[in-house]
Amino acid sequence: MACDALLVVVAGDSADAVRDAAVKNALADALAQGEFELKRGKTVYLHRPQGLEATRLVLAACGAPTPKSVKAAFAAGLAALKGGGSQHVAVVVLGAGDASAAQAEALVAAASDATYVYRHTKPSAPPAGALEKITLLAPKGAAKAVAQGLARGQAIAEGVTLARELANRPGNHCTPSFLGAQAKKLGKQFGLKVEVLDRKAIEKLGMGSFLAVAQGSAEPPRFIIAQYQGAPKSQPPVVLVGKGITFDTGGISIKPAAEMDEMKFDMGGAASVLGTLRAVAELKPRLNLVVLVPTTENMPGGRAVKPGDVVTSLSGQTIEILNTDAEGRLILCDALTYAERFAPACVVDVATLTGACVIALGHHHTGLFSADDRLANELLAAGADALDPCWRMPLDEEYDEALKSNFADMGNVGGRAGGAITAAMFLRRFTAKYRWAHLDIAGTAWKSGAAKGATGRPVGLLTHFVLAQAG
Repeated sequence: MACDALLVVVAGDSADAVRDAAVKNALADALAQGEFELKRGKTVYLHRPQGLEATRLVLAACGAPTPKSVKAAFAAGLAALKGGGSQHVAVVVLGAGDASAAQAEALVAAASDATYVYRHTKPSAPPAGALEKITLLAPKGAAKAVAQGLARGQAIAEGVTLARELANRPGNHCTPSFLGAQAKKLGKQFGLKVEVLDRKAIEKLGMGSFLAVAQGSAEPPRFIIAQYQGAPKSQPPVVLVGKGITFDTGGISIKPAAEMDEMKFDMGGAASVLGTLRAVAELKPRLNLVVLVPTTENMPGGRAVKPGDVVTSLSGQTIEILNTDAEGRLILCDALTYAERFAPACVVDVATLTGACVIALGHHHTGLFSADDRLANELLAAGADALDPCWRMPLDEEYDEALKSNFADMGNVGGRAGGAITAAMFLRRFTAKYRWAHLDIAGTAWKSGAAKGATGRPVGLLTHFVLAQAG
């Protein structure tokens, strides 16, 4: 095949799977010279290898032939080619069985991540590179599975990119109104029904908890309702709810200044459900999907809600706001009550909700909370399939004791211990009428440090979950 570069992923600890003489000789020489090892993470770049039409050859070892290891090898191999001017890269996986849908999807994800560059507020950003085309070489018998994996991977990659683009924008660009406009743009592109409610309409609904968070900001709140219909209206929809705090100062319970700039990522839940909506709309499964996004800033000011204030939620339950920095649950609870009107098959909310979840799970697993074993297992399976993992956390009734209040039906926070769990217990109080799960993405929605930026997670997990509901 004519291509600029050939990326050969070798699984296992033997080169026996390599059949092409030129590749086999190059591999043997690299091993003999100590330039390459058949260990996960190892790569070698060879320029103008003898016997190959391709100008560049990259060998990447993946160790165990799992989709996760293969994806890591794809990423390492593409990184070795970055900046080299390759426009068309052909990829082959050896020693991991026939090419599969999972491998194809993993390749698209790795390629999308390798070529993503944020540039909306950075004109000096480097170009994305020359790469225009990637071909996964596979036997004819695997063609159908590979095509399915590529299509699913492409849709998810587009959804992840949308989520990253929304979350990476600074708070003065990505406002609640901007999110509403982006939802309408999606609606127009894919023929979706999209409503964006303003403050007056939110007040009319009676979302007192949501509006309490919004009252301190000069930016008007928005409530986004987007619907994809791929099945008869009689079929109950899957409902996804995304937290859309476009900037979180903590309100009167103000956060420390250090790293507060990263609170532009506090709408990562909203970004991920909109990204999932885009992926689903492109793939057109036979199901119905509803996406709800309550979105506002959380700011201090003369009108801002104060610690000790009591507000009435859409459900009629009253809440004593003991900490204004526990605002995500205050906007989500009204959206979760609103979800009842769709008589949903299930509801999953997604939120950068608690620092406690980061302490518990770090930055690899998303926190999963659900009292419904079947729903929890479906989400765990979706995360595993998407290489976007989550970990189930407890929801024992004893944790609910921490939310007791002398002045309202509940407080919005408990003590410091088990903070991610008590936050989930708060949300659970608004979900009695349907099957529900909560994903805390505070540790996975973005990266800090030199690689600072949104990850687009958990678009992959959510898309796999939604697609499985169609089955």
